[in-house]
Amino acid sequence: MNLHAMLRRRAAEGRPVTVGVIGAGKFGSMFLAMAIRTPGIHVAGIADLSIPRAREALARVGWPAGQYAAASPDAALAAGTTHLTEDAMALMAEPRIEVIIECTGHPAAGIRHALAAIDHGKHVVMVNVEADVLAGPLLAARARAAGVVYSLAYGDQPALVCELVDTIRAMGLPITAAGKGTKYLPVFHESTPETVWGHYGLTEEQARLGGMNPQMFNSFLDGTKSGIEMAAIANATGLAPPHDGLLFPPCATHDLPRVFAGAGGVVEVISSLERDGRQVVGDLRWGVYAVFEGETDYIRRCFSEYGVHTDPSGRFAALWRPYHLIGLELGVSVASAALRREPTGAPEAWRADVAATAKRDLAAGEVLDGEGGAMVWGKCLPAERSLALGALPIGLAHGVRLLRPVAHGATVGWADVAVDEASEAVRIRRAMEAEAAPARAAE
Repeated sequence: MNLHAMLRRRAAEGRPVTVGVIGAGKFGSMFLAMAIRTPGIHVAGIADLSIPRAREALARVGWPAGQYAAASPDAALAAGTTHLTEDAMALMAEPRIEVIIECTGHPAAGIRHALAAIDHGKHVVMVNVEADVLAGPLLAARARAAGVVYSLAYGDQPALVCELVDTIRAMGLPITAAGKGTKYLPVFHESTPETVWGHYGLTEEQARLGGMNPQMFNSFLDGTKSGIEMAAIANATGLAPPHDGLLFPPCATHDLPRVFAGAGGVVEVISSLERDGRQVVGDLRWGVYAVFEGETDYIRRCFSEYGVHTDPSGRFAALWRPYHLIGLELGVSVASAALRREPTGAPEAWRADVAATAKRDLAAGEVLDGEGGAMVWGKCLPAERSLALGALPIGLAHGVRLLRPVAHGATVGWADVAVDEASEAVRIRRAMEAEAAPARAAE
């Protein structure tokens, strides 16, 4: 039975899939715009640090005011409405909520919320890919042990790449490369929140009027978000992360099979810009792709007969999706977790990490400003290399003081900063590293 039919059945039976949403930002708002239109899904509660902001988000996406007037999750479930709260743990504690969507974008908060949801027997849809890359393999293992689903978020590029990879592998074809497209030039690694809007062709005033967060958009531009998303895909699919960071080759869709011919199973982000800044014709800036191999003459002949785009040899071919709809597609993850008990992509092992890398010479005593800031960007590396380097993960590179200088372009290490070893995010990350180290040594 398909997901839509399963949702309609739950709606007809008067027991929709019950959901708690944490974070009413852009991704959460896009999901809420669709959830109210989807029979079989009931958002019983929304937790946000600002209830007025959550109300504004609901009004913006078209929710009737009377739909979110419930005084508690219990009252919301009884009335078929939605409770607004600043207390995310109240949603975890409500036993009738089945699925928690974590979309705060804050790594430490994401880990805390996921652990609480799992402890309360709820499925977790982790929009917060920053938290997933920091500790997702451990969180997914705990979810499996508890008999619940931990899932990447459908609509975001990692889950869509996982779907492409799984589909092609289920056909029996080996994956050569998979990833996404983005706008990239090498100089972007040094971009800061103060310089970011010029790269987007916007003024500060235009960005402000659009409600655009400069640090968030800078993380999209400076390579950090790309590194995080490719690490998530590597952890979920087994495809290899790059040895020393993503290469961002300029590449149009028709060139995918040629550029990745014989790549051997890697994650990579392709650039929609040539090195001189010119736009690539046929770019994939908003989409995802997978390149695969036809291993026999017969398979390659089939590629030709059915118009599959290949490299000149006919051996390597590509499929791609030119867009992703972000939170508008998130209901697929909710339905899959609750009704099929299947994730739309989930980390299987810790294979890739994202290391904090200095954007400039950093001095002892400075306090790091984290993902998308002016001081560090995130480089995707193999997990074993990150361990060997003692690299500080980008998800913990916020609000920590440097103990010694770090040169421009160098990896920031755990030993370079004063971290709070008692914090939950640090403890969970340390536990994941400790579990991984013996396994790596035995390989």
